[in-house]
Amino acid sequence: MNQPLVSIITINYDHPEVTICLLASLRLVTYPNIEVIVVDNASPNDDPSILKQSYPDIIFMQSIINLGFAGGNNLGIRQAKGKYILLLNNDTEVNPGFLEPLVDKFESNTEIGAISPKIKFFDHPDTIQFCGQAPMNHYTMRSHGIGHGVVDKGQFDVDTQTNFVHGAAMMVPISVIKKVGLMPECYFLYYEELDWCSKIRKAGYELWYVHNSFLLHKESISTGKMSPFKTYYMNRARLLYLRRNVGGLTFFIAILYQILVAIPKNLLVFSLKKDKGHFNAYARAIGWHLKNLFSKEIHTNPMLST
Repeated sequence: MNQPLVSIITINYDHPEVTICLLASLRLVTYPNIEVIVVDNASPNDDPSILKQSYPDIIFMQSIINLGFAGGNNLGIRQAKGKYILLLNNDTEVNPGFLEPLVDKFESNTEIGAISPKIKFFDHPDTIQFCGQAPMNHYTMRSHGIGHGVVDKGQFDVDTQTNFVHGAAMMVPISVIKKVGLMPECYFLYYEELDWCSKIRKAGYELWYVHNSFLLHKESISTGKMSPFKTYYMNRARLLYLRRNVGGLTFFIAILYQILVAIPKNLLVFSLKKDKGHFNAYARAIGWHLKNLFSKEIHTNPMLST
């Protein structure tokens, strides 16, 4: 039986040695029909040419500017030829048999628009990072992962529908992308996969967590220290998700909550801590939205030409 082509796309930004570890694990996959696309997002320091030299069979693309997470992945999607597109963070390493359950899930249910495998922490391979995602709170713009930080004892070993799939490892049929559009590039970092999932759900598709496929993610098991860079893009993205995905009375209540509670509270906390870097980053995130208050571009999505 012919097995559909899976296009695996990963983004490299400096540290090509991390991407090489992913490529080494992909070389061992048992699924026989894949293409691997590596997009270098204008690495400013390290030379990414070692990737093509070490793995000449990959499709290597080099952007002249940093397009962000969504833009880099979209560049790869436009090049892809597969029936299914798998976006993988370059700081993941895969199990050899991880692809078959994902493909089988799609092939058995045409109502599915996106799926993610079980994701566990690389440094703590017995501990879960992702087994599904809770709904988004449309006032705080926050959600939480199901099973996050819990030791894997098989308690999540059943496929389940989920509200969101995980950006570190998400597979989407090319037919769905042609219908709903590419990843929204207005985010640059954070929340873009959540927005994309919302759009896929609104188009009538299901999102699934697949339990018998897993990979390891090198992200820290702790949340890690927030940098001003992360503070800016995370809070900019949080409000952007609100503006793009919430409507009606809920939108106005959420905006009031942000204006009257969340924004003053966060600015006050940074001020009391005398944390000028985070204060300025948070203020710039709010300022970006004031500057783009009536921008129509933030509500657009790039489309994949057919």
